[in-house]
Amino acid sequence: MLDPKLIRESPDLVRAAIAKKHLDTDLDAVLALDQTWRTLLQEVETLRSSQKAANNAMAMMPKGSPEFKAKLAEMKAVSALAKERDAGLKETEEKWRQAMLTLPNLPHASVPEGRAPEENVIHSLHGAHDEPKPHARPHWEIAGFDRLFDFARGAKVTGAGFPFFIGDGARLVRALLNFFLEEDAKAGYLEVSPPIFVNAASATATGQLPDKEGQMYETADKLYAVPTAEVPLTNFFRDEIIEEAALPVCRCAYTPCFRREAGSYGKDVRGLNRLHQFDKVELLKWVHPATSYDELEKLRGDAERLLQKLELPYRVLLMCGGDLGFAQAKKYDLEVWAAGQKRWLEVSSCSNFEAFQARRAQIRFRSKETGKPELVHTLNGSGLAVPRVLAALLENNLHADGRVKIPAALVPYFGKEWLAFA
Repeated sequence: MLDPKLIRESPDLVRAAIAKKHLDTDLDAVLALDQTWRTLLQEVETLRSSQKAANNAMAMMPKGSPEFKAKLAEMKAVSALAKERDAGLKETEEKWRQAMLTLPNLPHASVPEGRAPEENVIHSLHGAHDEPKPHARPHWEIAGFDRLFDFARGAKVTGAGFPFFIGDGARLVRALLNFFLEEDAKAGYLEVSPPIFVNAASATATGQLPDKEGQMYETADKLYAVPTAEVPLTNFFRDEIIEEAALPVCRCAYTPCFRREAGSYGKDVRGLNRLHQFDKVELLKWVHPATSYDELEKLRGDAERLLQKLELPYRVLLMCGGDLGFAQAKKYDLEVWAAGQKRWLEVSSCSNFEAFQARRAQIRFRSKETGKPELVHTLNGSGLAVPRVLAALLENNLHADGRVKIPAALVPYFGKEWLAFA
């Protein structure tokens, strides 16, 4: 959520920043509601002050006197009007809050202009993605692929996008998760095993609601299956105050992730490219506002290090305004090269939300300088998402005999140097 003071005092600045994201947002409607709410608030406060003054005056009068009776009648009239206005105030305040939730976060000044993904900026490129791979092919075309990754039976049991991972396929997924978590722990992230269902307040705090209702699975009792561990992790400190000396707080978590957004056709959604259920390790930081952009670069470096150890060619994109997303102030995407498909696959987004999520969740730190609570900045990034990393490993490391060479850093977790499909 944006700072209400900012939109009141600098509406043109907010309009320009939102325009950089190319989102259709009616700031004037929000400002009008804000003005109505503040006018009603002032009126209610004036009426309450009149009530208090009448009460004080009555206390000085003899009960039953004409003056007392007149003041009592006056107080009752003021009380009835205050009650009526208070009901209107609460209704307007709720409308104002809902309107505020429709305003996206403002992009950082370093975010490049652009409307479409093609206008994202290549920040850096790593590894020889253009190196010939004569045996590479799309992972779903590898002979025996369906013996370890059974999409047909998954579709029978649940639906498209819910595959079975079998034998060494399941073992390789577990190896990747253990590798990610161990490396993240070495980088200073404390591991957490969070709930995989969250309530609406949690989803609202991180920006999934009201922006992404259609992308989440919802239970009959209004709980949401997590689209990412970001949601439960961020809310760990909801409505709490952290001591400044504890910042930055760094956590990591593995969860299965559930997203309804997966498509049902086209090369972009074949095989492991896009699933309704997938495994991911998330990195999350609560940081001091003064250091949040330094912490974003460190977070990106922690995610990149995993790809480097897996010896995968990858690139880092700095997202343009139009591809930034509703809640982020700045975002990098990490994409691995899939040699069989000859395309880049996103495996991590590393984002700074500044105080946007913290204001919704009321996550604060107590300033040593002022002694007053201030909003933290929240950051998160995938460290990493399994399916597309797995796809890149299969495609980039496929040999002539149909086996896949396991990167040296992953061998201790997988227990073998080769993955065979037969």
